[in-house]
Amino acid sequence: MSEILRLQSVSRRFSGLQALRDVSLNVNKGEVLGLIGPNGAGKTTLVNVVTGVTPASSGTVTFDGQDITRVKTYQSARLGLSRTFQIVQPFAEFSALDNVAAAALFSQRGESLKSAREEARQHLAFVGLEAQSEQPAATLTLAMRKRLELAKALAMRPKLLFLDEVNAGLNSAEVERATKLIHQLAANGITIVMIEHLMKVVLNVCSRIVVLHNGQLIADGQPRDVMTNPLVVEAYLGQQYAQRTGAHG
Repeated sequence: MSEILRLQSVSRRFSGLQALRDVSLNVNKGEVLGLIGPNGAGKTTLVNVVTGVTPASSGTVTFDGQDITRVKTYQSARLGLSRTFQIVQPFAEFSALDNVAAAALFSQRGESLKSAREEARQHLAFVGLEAQSEQPAATLTLAMRKRLELAKALAMRPKLLFLDEVNAGLNSAEVERATKLIHQLAANGITIVMIEHLMKVVLNVCSRIVVLHNGQLIADGQPRDVMTNPLVVEAYLGQQYAQRTGAHG
């Protein structure tokens, strides 16, 4: 399996706070990697560092063989890095269609509005929002806005897609629908890194899991091995979860 992303000794400081500490990590083409850990562990900061929102204080980030440690957000998008945001904030007055078309225009050089809209229709159909294409984003339910966020990310034609808590706030039927979409994306060859708190989803979708705690990488491996790792149980999963899965005692 060839590598698409590599982080080498990446750290990020915000004044007195060390958000990431010497994180070294590789992501292989075509895999679905789960990025888990407690709140404040540095998960979103890691995504921000890779996508150019907040550059690394030290260390290097390599994507598809290219050093992207200091690239701007629009440059990372054009290279094939895309993400969803935990707090979904579409252009409220824009239609669902134009929200997705805007993402296509942002990330693709020379894209015309006509072709961006045609592409947007395909992505809306994929996420099941075809019927809502002309509705203002403000009128969509939370679950629909999450799917709109995914369609926007797909319009950027990603080689690697970061999914930041796409299931947060959804009911079980909506989670099941989102999980199916993730399986389909992986089947289409998109490499996925997903931040997720629902362990059922992580175990269902991810082929490998990495765990952050206090900005440090404390585990990296197959899902079942990571779930029974004493460090992970103590830092994140807790004894109750461990007992249910047979990790402890």
